[in-house]
Amino acid sequence: MQRYFVPAGQWSDDAVRITGSDARHLAAVLRARPGERIIAADGLGRAAVAVITRVSPDEVVAGLERPIAKTGEPAVRVTVAQGLPKGDKMETVIQKGTEVGAVRFIPFISRRTVVQLDGRKEEKRLERWSRIAKEAAEQAHRGVVPEVAPIATWRQLLNGTGNYAAAFFCYEKEEALAFRRHLAELKSRHPAPDVLLIVGPEGGFAEEEAREAVAAGCLPVSLGRRILRTETAALVALSCIMYEFGEIGGS
Repeated sequence: MQRYFVPAGQWSDDAVRITGSDARHLAAVLRARPGERIIAADGLGRAAVAVITRVSPDEVVAGLERPIAKTGEPAVRVTVAQGLPKGDKMETVIQKGTEVGAVRFIPFISRRTVVQLDGRKEEKRLERWSRIAKEAAEQAHRGVVPEVAPIATWRQLLNGTGNYAAAFFCYEKEEALAFRRHLAELKSRHPAPDVLLIVGPEGGFAEEEAREAVAAGCLPVSLGRRILRTETAALVALSCIMYEFGEIGGS
């Protein structure tokens, strides 16, 4: 069944109202008819099977049939802080990272960031990134839509590291292959932690930034002996965390 995220304000005790682009998709693309079933989720963890009762291009109404147990949300909560990359690479990180299980994305600007966005462009990008996260969460049958935070500065990002049980800093000059050990130690202390994963832009991090990250409490980690593209690094590191916590491949 197709899954749609419906804002909590559009739920009643026995029905949901789907509006906007989702209603147009159901009516014009899928040609939905009364009696067909969909999955409605509020993006906050509630989900239910719903039976369509009325279809129009502007609104689809579906009666709630039965609730669905919470599924699709990992115990480990990973925020991916991604150095703002060129082109559509941020979209890839958000789309695939949502599928893998990230709960939040923080795009940030560091010393070697090439992309420059003015206020209007940033607002449009954030809208698009949030829409991509929503669509990917629907496709992956997530219970929650990951948040895409406003673009942060390097200092703002480091000032927030204390909010996490661990902050991992992916650094190509880190020689110790200790990521797995760090994850195992974290798991032994916190079976369901909040984790910050920091990945740099195409040019990586300056040595001074690496020192600042360590001073802020981040653990520098290597992703292996091969240099990965920034969007690849984010997804590989996220997958490593999910695997170690039993979210991929079994517990």
